[in-house]
Amino acid sequence: MKVLIAGGSGYIGSTVASACLDAGICPVILDSLVTGRREFAADREFYEGDIADRLLVDRIFAEHPDIDAVIHCAALIVVPDSAADPVGYYRANVTKSLEFVAHLLRNGCGRLIFSSSAAVYRASADLTVDEDSPIDPQSPYARTKAVCEAMFADIAAAQPIRVLSLRYFNPIGADPKMRTGLQLARPTHALGKMIQAQQRDVPFLVTGTDYPTRDGSGIRDYIHVWDLAEAHVAALGRFDALPGPATAINLGTGRGTTVRELADAFNRVADSPIQVREAGRRPGDIAGAYTRIGRAERLLGWRTRYDIADGIRHSLQWAAIRDEILSGDEAARARRISSLERSSPRSVHAGSAARFAAGPGAAPVPQDGAEIRGAYDASTGAEDRRVRRLASAGY
Repeated sequence: MKVLIAGGSGYIGSTVASACLDAGICPVILDSLVTGRREFAADREFYEGDIADRLLVDRIFAEHPDIDAVIHCAALIVVPDSAADPVGYYRANVTKSLEFVAHLLRNGCGRLIFSSSAAVYRASADLTVDEDSPIDPQSPYARTKAVCEAMFADIAAAQPIRVLSLRYFNPIGADPKMRTGLQLARPTHALGKMIQAQQRDVPFLVTGTDYPTRDGSGIRDYIHVWDLAEAHVAALGRFDALPGPATAINLGTGRGTTVRELADAFNRVADSPIQVREAGRRPGDIAGAYTRIGRAERLLGWRTRYDIADGIRHSLQWAAIRDEILSGDEAARARRISSLERSSPRSVHAGSAARFAAGPGAAPVPQDGAEIRGAYDASTGAEDRRVRRLASAGY
């Protein structure tokens, strides 16, 4: 099987590509490198460019006529930025996605997996959601995802294409083999902010403490990015058996964790703890939600295997080597990963192929890995400026 991954040099897209490789699926990467990294496409079929570029997409299909499906991870994703620049977000996330699906139709592609978001929901009183919960996005970013889902469903009802929207909850962690991780030096999500606070020896700010949760801080369903990636592999395998021309499936753990609880878990995993302080809400922030996971288990035969501690541990490990991995020095990269594997105090789970061969209920298969509870030197912020550019970027 061969799959085109738009945004395949970003955080999630590159991890999905690695999971595909481990499962014997050949990924072809399309990324504008606005936020994605060229290093994440090393030794993979890679095309640099925009998803709205008709000639480029036509060229990819001409050179790879055996592409079986497309995974669309390309988007801008920062909630406060979307509130400050909704025009840019609608252009990048909606307009270009419409152009992209038109290119797919012209090239005879009939399978599309869309990276959507749990931010499209209005949570119930108990802060849980499932795929039938009301759609009520609370930020321009979330509305771009809801618009795209509806747009793709309309197209799938009338055109020879079927669409699966995977609604991500809150990814954390990194590829357990340390091939990829968060590419940004200064990520905006809670765990990234905790790592920054630890390195700078400053308090971590809990933004919003008046939400209707058990401790007043926002609640999220933190899912390990490798679990998320393996869900895409499962979706590729079961795509043709999915019901209807357009299907939505939530990807989460089914467990809610508040920001305060995440900070407590961080301090249990990290060598040096962080201090926690309270602050006001950010523009576009919401109380959050966590998912009920029955549909993913039923339709994909998939469930998560990593927990919060694994996600934190892998994030810290990646943060310790991020600058070296992304330096462009492949020899240094290989030496660093090798040294981490030799010094690993515990194992990590194996890739998707072994688990799916054993079946969804099988025990995890261990393999050599590494855990680092370390730090990294933050860059000067050049990549933070890149994320502001308005074009089609990879998760």
